[in-house]
Amino acid sequence: MNKNSLVAFFLSFIPGAGHFYLNKKARGVFYSFSFFAPIVLAVGLVFLTYNSEPLAIVLFSLLIWLISILDMILTLIKRQPEHTLVQGEGLQANQDNEKFYTILLSFIPGLGHFQLGLMNRGLTLLISFFGLMIMIFFVTVLLHEGSFLVFLGILPIVWIYNMFDIVQQLNRKQNGESLVDRTIFEDFEAKREDGRKSKTLATLLSIFPGAGHMYLGLQRRGLQLMAAFLLAIYVMDVLRLSAFFFLIPLIWFYSFFDALQKASKYGEEELEDQPIVSYFINHQRWVGFGLLLLGLYYLLDSILLPAFASHLSKLLQIDIYYWYNQFFQTTIVCILLIGGGFKLLLGSKEKKGEERK
Repeated sequence: MNKNSLVAFFLSFIPGAGHFYLNKKARGVFYSFSFFAPIVLAVGLVFLTYNSEPLAIVLFSLLIWLISILDMILTLIKRQPEHTLVQGEGLQANQDNEKFYTILLSFIPGLGHFQLGLMNRGLTLLISFFGLMIMIFFVTVLLHEGSFLVFLGILPIVWIYNMFDIVQQLNRKQNGESLVDRTIFEDFEAKREDGRKSKTLATLLSIFPGAGHMYLGLQRRGLQLMAAFLLAIYVMDVLRLSAFFFLIPLIWFYSFFDALQKASKYGEEELEDQPIVSYFINHQRWVGFGLLLLGLYYLLDSILLPAFASHLSKLLQIDIYYWYNQFFQTTIVCILLIGGGFKLLLGSKEKKGEERK
């Protein structure tokens, strides 16, 4: 009985299941036991010791999972067809097999390009994906700042572009066109020399707020959206403003659909680099005032309070840290919201007065 390669691949996401499907029982037992046994052990340690953090055991299971999927990919590539086809059907079958195995390999960025003989292009995507991942984790561990993990959002952009590009290259090959083995950066340079921007790439880059705008040349607009997105995550994490987390997806959706709109107009009309908030460009004093307040806040939070809080608590018989953690940050947010509300109310009154005149 013939076994479907696609079914085997998707079953391999459960370690051992794909190998059982292909009647490779020894590998199936090995991968299943090596994956699930450490997880059961980790859960048992957590319940028995309470404070245990079996991170190493979980990472071992993750490594076994990745190895099982890679082994399944290699098994499917080496697998021979179990029936013979006539010559006309054989050509179509070979093309279908090539398409299947190439797309299968491309789940790991760069491997699909290696299958097509595009070594430089595949190496660029492979290094870009895993090099960026390693750099982000390295910086996160080095600085002990989990907020850097937000840059992992760039990895899906690289992965999606890899899948899109491999489908394009595969279609060109099966249509009889010659493939040029050049890196994606050389493609970008060629398009830049022609004065053209790729709408597809702009759409993919727009997954990360502001990146698509900056690629289209809308530097101020893109920079504001990127800064607003990252600053919103950082400020809400520092000030623990969980009630305002809805602003993060709001900024993301606005940036994404605005980038789609700009990309659709590119080439048909001239794009104007109009910033989202033009008020601060003409009122740089407010920006400076905001930076000054932010500097004073960090001076208080990181230097003055740790240095003098214990002495003040003994002198005043008040737990300074308690009052600071409970009320200070919330008070700052309330003042900012009230000040922003007054500013909007006064601005609306001035506009109504001008309309009456």
